[in-house]
Amino acid sequence: MSLVLTTDQKYQALLEALREMGSAVIAFSGGLDSTLLLHAARQALADKVLAVTVVAAYTPEHEREEAKTTAQTMQARHLLLNVPFPEAIRNNPPERCYLCKLSLFTRLTAVARAEGIPYVLDGTNLDDLDDYRPGRKALGELGILSPLLAAGLTKQDIRDLSRVQGLAWDKPAGACLLSRLPHGTRIEEAELRRIDQAEGFLRELGFTAVRLRSHGDLARIEVPRDQVAVVIEADRQHGIQARLTALGYRYVAVDLAGYRMGSLNEPAS
Repeated sequence: MSLVLTTDQKYQALLEALREMGSAVIAFSGGLDSTLLLHAARQALADKVLAVTVVAAYTPEHEREEAKTTAQTMQARHLLLNVPFPEAIRNNPPERCYLCKLSLFTRLTAVARAEGIPYVLDGTNLDDLDDYRPGRKALGELGILSPLLAAGLTKQDIRDLSRVQGLAWDKPAGACLLSRLPHGTRIEEAELRRIDQAEGFLRELGFTAVRLRSHGDLARIEVPRDQVAVVIEADRQHGIQARLTALGYRYVAVDLAGYRMGSLNEPAS
């Protein structure tokens, strides 16, 4: 008979595993998963934890700022690690997540070595195994540990624990700006800034779960399906079309299928 652990038991197992490490570097995006991991690491390791937020041209500005604010609130030692654009992913290849993780986590392991810290951790959870995550191959090659996954924590566990621990528990999923562009598209920093500005405007209007998929001169807005009509009304009141046109888009469309993670990975039918 298999033993089914409660969420609290999983969390206690997480704390114990972190204590045994002694010290750790945490890849800290400021999202739901890495925030809980940093919180647990602070409980288990006190000051023997370093949160590192990688800042690249394709890091959304609001995610960088949220990571800074969250780390400050936790009084955690925090490093913003600015990195150049990895030229291996300049043309946004299908294996970009693997190549990107390999590049960025190689830099994180270098930070850990310089600090004399034996472990680098990421926030992968059990539900991530059901999603297409090519970057996990790179984590395995580099020896990156995923304590939330090892403890058997699901996304719902993480939300429940975050609520109990007084952390933000309803953050929408984040993703780098490269996910807004089709594979095979040459990536220019100016285009990434344009996407970031457009999404920032949409978030200012209250659309927290939003993606701006960029197809040359076409901007395709994805929001949950029950908010599609809200986008139309927001355009009437706040001029979404005009704002995005000013950013250089000729056409602005709302995707009737709604927001989907990795929609640009979907095969044509």
